[in-house]
Amino acid sequence: MPEFDFAQPTSLNDALNLFAADGEVRALVGGTDIVDQLKTGRRNADMVVDVKRIPELQRLELTDNGLHIGAARNLTDIAEFPPVVSDYRGLADSSLLIGSWQIQNRAGLGGNVCNAAPSGDTIPALLSHDTVAVVASNSGTREIALSDFFAGPGQTVLQKGEILVELVLPLAQENSASSYLRFIPRNEMDIAVVGAGSFVQLNPSNNTVLKARIALASVAPTPVRARAAEEVLEGNILTDDLIEMAAVAAVESATPITDVRGSAEYRRELVKVLTRRTLGICRDRING
Repeated sequence: MPEFDFAQPTSLNDALNLFAADGEVRALVGGTDIVDQLKTGRRNADMVVDVKRIPELQRLELTDNGLHIGAARNLTDIAEFPPVVSDYRGLADSSLLIGSWQIQNRAGLGGNVCNAAPSGDTIPALLSHDTVAVVASNSGTREIALSDFFAGPGQTVLQKGEILVELVLPLAQENSASSYLRFIPRNEMDIAVVGAGSFVQLNPSNNTVLKARIALASVAPTPVRARAAEEVLEGNILTDDLIEMAAVAAVESATPITDVRGSAEYRRELVKVLTRRTLGICRDRING
């Protein structure tokens, strides 16, 4: 492990002052990624700042304007939070797939997001809920649509001195549901070959799709929205045939590579399968 300074601030202002300092400053949210990255030289740091003691980054609250999740709140707490269990099931699905339960007890949602891995499991679920990232620096705060947050593999649009404070999901809508699935070679604790998160809101009178969101992992340099598939769904009655059409259209958003986990062709087929299944789960959850 290379040498670096270490700090554990207990206020947001103190943390922002640390991140504004010269040199490479890295956040330690849960440590499940950054510790290994520092050991192996994939990232470097002059200072590592443990942000878990900052109250704003531990927020987990449902308010009149949405579900607020602090960037350092652990995945177990999020997956077990009653509003998430009832109204944001895709996020619960994905949070319980990351690593082991020991990892879930430690890893923070913001860490999974800011790690910016194309395979990040929580990211498609968050994208399917139109999540907004709230970012702070000594210059103030700004909001970034999560769909605009990723700049490339392992890269975000965060500027020097900025940290992710919280993620805000809009209030749940009536007659809606979300779902997340991934495919991995093993039963658990592996990186997704493909992941898919879907959100659907239906008109209860005729099953017409009022709103659809589909997001994919591990098929592009960043997690992506399958916008063509969303357009296929919206305004039409959610039938098996429509779901199949959307699954085929989702492949248009995928630009997968061939690697040791699977070929590009295999990943395209998985996009269809997982999109079809997550949309079916959304329909089942809406129907109870």
